[in-house]
This record gives sequence, C-alpha cells and structure tokens, in this order.
Amino acid sequence: MDVSLDGTVVLVTGGVRGVGAGISRKFLEAGAAVIACARRPPERTVEYGGRTVHFESCDIRDATAVRDLTARIVAEYGSLDTVVNNAGGSPFAAAAEASAKFHAKIVELNLLAPLLVSQAANEIMQKQPNGGSIVMVSSVSGGRPSPGTAAYGAAKAGLDNLSASLAVEWAPKVRINSIVVGLVETELSDLHYGGPDGLGRVANTIPMLRMARPEDVGNAAVFLASPLASYISGTTLTVHGGGERPAFLAAAAGREPAAVAPSTTDNTNREN
Repeated sequence: MDVSLDGTVVLVTGGVRGVGAGISRKFLEAGAAVIACARRPPERTVEYGGRTVHFESCDIRDATAVRDLTARIVAEYGSLDTVVNNAGGSPFAAAAEASAKFHAKIVELNLLAPLLVSQAANEIMQKQPNGGSIVMVSSVSGGRPSPGTAAYGAAKAGLDNLSASLAVEWAPKVRINSIVVGLVETELSDLHYGGPDGLGRVANTIPMLRMARPEDVGNAAVFLASPLASYISGTTLTVHGGGERPAFLAAAAGREPAAVAPSTTDNTNREN
C-alpha cells in the first residue's frame, strides 16, 4: 500500500543533512510540501522527482524565532500538518570533564528545543480541521547507557517521555510519537567509524548486518504521519535493525567485546 501525503505540509527540523535529509526526501516522495529548517543553509538541495525542499534558517532554541517560522509556513502554505523534530546531537565528551554550560546546551538542543517547536505547532494544529502529527526523532541512547554522551542520552530519554505526555495532553487533535533510532550510516560516517573496515565491524554487531540508512528513518516518519497511523499516538517506534548484540556473547565465544567509542551512538551526524 503506497502512502500518499499529497496536499500536506511538513516541517523537518535539521532536515537538510544526514538523517534529516533522508527524512525530508521521503516526505517529498510521499507528495508533501516540505520545509526544512536549520541554522546553516545546506550545501546541496534536497530533492526528489523534480521537487525540492524549501529551506528556512531558524535557531529552534529561540521560541520567538520558532513561532515566526511556523507563522510564515501557515501564511505561505495554508497549514502545518506534520512536524518532525529531528535536529539534535552531541559531540563526545566525558561527563566528569564537560562543563555545566556544555551539558545545558545539549539538553536545550535535544529536549527543550523540540518542546518549543511542538508547542508552536500544536497551537496551529489544534485549530485545523484535521489536527496534525508530531514525530520526535529519539535515540537508543535514551534507553541504554550512553558513555561519552551522557547528557544526550538523558535528554533523549526525556524526549520519549515528553512524547507520551504531550500525546495525552494534546489528543485527540494532535498525535505525537517518537522514533527511537539506532546506528545510522550517513555521508559523514567514515569520519566516525574508522572508514569502510570500521563500518563493516560496526554493521556486524547489528542483527540486520547493516546500519540504518537515513531513508529507513524517513520511512518510519512518513508512516507515523500518515493516515495508516491515525490511531497511533504516545508510543515509540524503534528503528535499530534488531538492536546490538550483547557484549557477553562475544566474550563467551572468546572474542574481546567491542570497545566503547564516541561513534557507538547515532548522534554524530544529526544537527540543527
């Protein structure tokens, strides 16, 4: 069954690079008008079938800027039907050494900014006949230890809880769901996983024997925004290829478990 989002308007935060570009492209493929926002303009235009993503510069941590953005979208396109809160990420930093300011900025970008965007979207969607859908892009880091990105993992755990809470508060007009993303291969993966050999070793730790591709996350977001998911709200959809094989299996087989490295989370290639 093909999913059609013809005539709908979608905002994807951080939707011009990495995972975000894959999400934007999938919404274009489904027929939606797609607006992507980020602080910096893209190096390449995201397109599909001769249609392109419209770029808007916006710092999603600024509540006034976010409300101005959503107002412009409605003024130009007539509605705002779906928001995908994709922007986020964190550099590797040991929790004991990172500053209070560093931790605060990570939580602000990965938890508070999606709340600000969702609040602005909800204000619009509650007044629309068909309401709307909000999709949070979360991480497996929120459900397991996240050494080296502790504040990021904690923020993503909070994002999943936020999704469930907002789904109750804003029903029935607005649906909110969270995509829990595992390891993703993007155009920058070679920098973080040690080149092709490193990518292959990481892929072998995943039951599906490959990392996710941005379009895998995009397909999940399109599904959650579509009429096929009209009764799905307040839940998480895990996109991680079956997870990561437990370290004890390698140890029992006489192999050294993989060392924890900053590249073992999905955060390195997603940003606002």
